Amino acid sequence: MNIAEGKGRQTTKEFIQFLYIARGSLFEVITLLVILQKVGWIDNEKVIELEKLAEEITKMINSLIKSLRQKRL
Repeated sequence: MNIAEGKGRQTTKEFIQFLYIARGSLFEVITLLVILQKVGWIDNEKVIELEKLAEEITKMINSLIKSLRQKRL
């Protein structure tokens, strides 16, 4: 959601800010997964699988931020 909203902003700087927010939200999701695993609502294997996907998404967001910053220079 943050990425789509950021894309609609007027400047690249604003878009980058929303990408940072999206990355933060992703870390919130990872934290919630760990909590769900600790209370027994999700199994450890699923958490590991989803954490790997989150890591890939984090790398994608970081790459997009880096690319956009380089274009601004």
